Amino acid sequence: MGTTGCSSCDSAFDHCHGTLIVHAGRISECTDELCIDPAHARHAFVIDCGDLAGGCRCTEGDGTRRRVFAVPYPGRGEL
Repeated sequence: MGTTGCSSCDSAFDHCHGTLIVHAGRISECTDELCIDPAHARHAFVIDCGDLAGGCRCTEGDGTRRRVFAVPYPGRGEL
């Protein structure tokens, strides 16, 4: 009998290999497109969407969780 390299898979434990991303309003999504249940208990990795590199649209109103970099667009002939 072969092993998958994942002890949870080998023991038939209900779990997901993706990362659960929790958005504002406690709406969750998983990075694994085959995920069938976005429950916290099924995911080893759970992050807040505000911690994503580049932030998340749903946290745009929350100035404490995002950084905005203003980069001026060069005009004609200024490159």
